Amino acid sequence: MDNRRMWILIRFSITAAVLFAVWLLFTTNLEPFSLAAGLAGSLLIAYLTYDVFIASHQANLSYFIPNLLFLPLYILLAVALLYSSSFRMLIAVITGKANPRIVHFRTRLRSDMARMLLATTITLTPGTITLDLNDDHLTVHWFFCSTTHGKAAGEAVKGRLERMLQRVLS
Repeated sequence: MDNRRMWILIRFSITAAVLFAVWLLFTTNLEPFSLAAGLAGSLLIAYLTYDVFIASHQANLSYFIPNLLFLPLYILLAVALLYSSSFRMLIAVITGKANPRIVHFRTRLRSDMARMLLATTITLTPGTITLDLNDDHLTVHWFFCSTTHGKAAGEAVKGRLERMLQRVLS
C-alpha cells in the first residue's frame, strides 16, 4: 500500500472514530441496534467527509495528534490565562480603564488544527475575541490594547499560547 492510500485510510479511520464517539456521547445507548446504526452512520459520513475533517495537505500524524507531554501544560496555561484575564477585565470594568482596538497579526503555527485551537483559546480569554482567522492571519478585538503594531500586538495576545501550541501540535 502506498503512502497516499495509507493516509486516506488513516484519515477515514480517525474521522469515523470521532463521529462514532460523538454518536455514543449523544445517544448514551449501548443496545446492539443503536451501536450498529451509529457505526453505519459514522462510516457513511466518514466516507463522504474524511477529506474535509482532515485536509489532505495535513495528512501527517504530527498535525492533529497532540504531544501528550505538553497538552496538560497547554490546558493549565489556558486556564491560568483565563483567570488572570478575568480579574484584569473586572478591574478594567470597575475603574473604566480600557483601550479596545482591533489588531491584526500572523501566527507561526502551520496546521489548521493548531491555528483553530489558538483562535478559540484567544476567544475564550476575557478581553479578546478572534474575529477572523484566514490562513495564518488573525483579526482580534483586544480590550486591553497597548499597541497597534502587528508583531507587538500578536506577541501580547498570543505569545505564550502560540509557543506552547507549537510544542503540543508540531
